[in-house]
Amino acid sequence: MGNKLTKRAEDYSKWYNELVIKADLSENSGVRGMMVIKPYGYAIWEKMQAELDRMFKETGHQNAYFPLLIPKSYFSKEASHVDGFAKECAVVTHYRLKNDENGKGIVVDESAKLEEELIIRPTSETIIWDSYRKWIQSYRDLPLLINQWANVVRWEMRTRLFLRTAEFLWQEGHTAHETKAEAIEETQRMQRIYADFAENFMAMPVIKGTKTESERFAGALDTYTIEAMMQDGKALQAGTSHFLGQNFAKAFDVKFTTKEGKKEYVWATSWGVSTRLMGALVMSHSDDFGLVLPPKLAPIQLAIVPIYKNSEQLDQINERVEKLTKNLKAEGISVKYDNRTTYKPGWKFAEYELKGVPLRLAIGPRDMENNTAELARRDTLEKEVLSQDNLVDRVKFLLNEIQDNLFQKALDRRNELITEVDNFNDFKNVLDTKGGFVSAHWDGTSETEEKIKTLTKATVRCIPLDAKEEEGICVFSGKKSNKRVLFAKAY
Repeated sequence: MGNKLTKRAEDYSKWYNELVIKADLSENSGVRGMMVIKPYGYAIWEKMQAELDRMFKETGHQNAYFPLLIPKSYFSKEASHVDGFAKECAVVTHYRLKNDENGKGIVVDESAKLEEELIIRPTSETIIWDSYRKWIQSYRDLPLLINQWANVVRWEMRTRLFLRTAEFLWQEGHTAHETKAEAIEETQRMQRIYADFAENFMAMPVIKGTKTESERFAGALDTYTIEAMMQDGKALQAGTSHFLGQNFAKAFDVKFTTKEGKKEYVWATSWGVSTRLMGALVMSHSDDFGLVLPPKLAPIQLAIVPIYKNSEQLDQINERVEKLTKNLKAEGISVKYDNRTTYKPGWKFAEYELKGVPLRLAIGPRDMENNTAELARRDTLEKEVLSQDNLVDRVKFLLNEIQDNLFQKALDRRNELITEVDNFNDFKNVLDTKGGFVSAHWDGTSETEEKIKTLTKATVRCIPLDAKEEEGICVFSGKKSNKRVLFAKAY
């Protein structure tokens, strides 16, 4: 079958790449750095999308869609924004091709040069704020709470499936508010929604915090983040929410008339998560046998495999499973009955194990006689034989238990990987030997942050929201500090 994976302990990076491809999540495409998301991978993304979309709409947001191409002049309106994205922008310069007169195939038609070059969106603030200028006139038009599901292009040089690709899918929320306080509350609300989704659906514990100035989104006054810890001791930024102040409103002249009749600039936010969450999901729970998916995001929650010697036995099992499947589906459980005759049961077991299906049920001739079935859990690999009459209740119970177990296991591992240090030798030692989050005092300067990054490759992942006031001295400079921040090497 060729499903054997490199062990995580041997080469985590190789294990990840093999797993993403062998589990049929995605593959590299004919365009360097861009991926094909295959149906099984896309089915997981669709489940993520559906839950997030529901959460956004429950908090008053609406979906819209804005153009893929952005006039270059829009980018130059917000200086720090263009600085942040300039090196990753793909640019459209012409709108036509033609056959080369010298027989060299297709060439760019130089007579079809665009008057103004267009940027393929790396993010949509600039094109969206151009629209908001027309949509917002008075305080009655606020708050404006818009989200879009889209693709963006950032011309990354070093790519890895899902984690960093030149094109990726995401959602980006863009909101406009009357007051600074309202905009900050929105930014924090979206961070809470992302954390809720990560923990309750992905079963992935996260730390909520704010970014340092050098790690903030280009053009933001504050970036709120959720940071996750992968099994190999590296951190992963799983979602960000940005308080943009009035920067974009001023750049695009978006003003509103207040209740008192005065003209003021609106306050803005933006926030997003991407297909990077797919990489986080793979790395949070999977093992040396393949994917391990939390039941709430698994496209198939239960796979049923018949075991038979002849077609007569298969017909009998088919009939029984049809009734079982109907009862399971009535309870909202997604079931796949795999009665393909082209593969043996052992091959199917290995396939569903590799694809991370939470539960697997096997029914054979003896089970037909005894009214039993064998149920196997993907998370613990435990098996049990049970009565078919108890099947629906048992499956429902186990799906909840697996979801909770995956979160607890990831939480215990994450907590193990948070280490407090008070000097730079210990700081380096923990990063080299154990990895994970290093909780340390930092003097708050970009210079110190940059020096630590140069020496150790570790960055300040976040200043945790729940960091308590604590007098100390910076682990690197020895200057005063009043709280600990979390450093880590990151994806």
